[in-house]
Amino acid sequence: MAREDSQSVQTDPWSALKSVTSARIALGRCGVSMPTAENLRFSLAHAQARDAVHAPLDVAALEQRLAEVGFACVTVASQAEERQRYLQRPDLGRLLAEESRQRLAQSAAPCDLALVIGDGLSSLAIERNALPFLLELRPLLEQGQWRVAPLVLATQARVALGDEVGQVLKPQLLVMLIGERPGLSAPDSMGIYLTYAARSGRLDSERNCISNVRPQGLSYAAAAHKLYWLLTQARQRGLTGVGLKDESDTLCIIAADPTPVILAAGGNPED
Repeated sequence: MAREDSQSVQTDPWSALKSVTSARIALGRCGVSMPTAENLRFSLAHAQARDAVHAPLDVAALEQRLAEVGFACVTVASQAEERQRYLQRPDLGRLLAEESRQRLAQSAAPCDLALVIGDGLSSLAIERNALPFLLELRPLLEQGQWRVAPLVLATQARVALGDEVGQVLKPQLLVMLIGERPGLSAPDSMGIYLTYAARSGRLDSERNCISNVRPQGLSYAAAAHKLYWLLTQARQRGLTGVGLKDESDTLCIIAADPTPVILAAGGNPED
């Protein structure tokens, strides 16, 4: 087999765009094939994504890190007893184990907001991003005088497990931080889901989502700003989901008439 060298690799004319994105673009080619270096990078990214899905969350280590900065935690689990079961039965990841339900009920107290941290499909995302994000969010919540329940740390969790937590704690609003499905350029992306009056049976259309929270994606400060804006608006309007659009990034210029001119508007991503 002929040896591949740098002169035999044909680059794409738009390869300069690789400097502004982590997406797999402008890979070039060697004859009719992908260059060996790109094949190796793909294999590495695929292995990292698989590891992120299967690796268990180190609950004790995360709980200790949270406690060190003043976050009290209640640890719960879904009805998916172990990781393989969780991956094969998504429905069980949406339901609280009975023992966890009872433990959570013992900590229930009137609150405006409940925060749930779930491992989801990437425990790596939670290990890296949950605590730095919460440190950005906490001052905003203190400023808004929110009554916040103790953090709920959930394993083998799907997004809708937050509805089960809401059924027990009965907060006005519930926020779920969860590891998103890993991609081939982002095995550590964290998603944030906001639900008004979270209860069992809520639809995905009744939630707001902030996606790709990580240093190489949406920064912790920007994500905290977006979430706090959505929290404030959700409390005022009594809803979340398709009826609540993220306009936290909207810039307006008051013209002479005076009609606001929208320059940029934030979106509502999905995972």
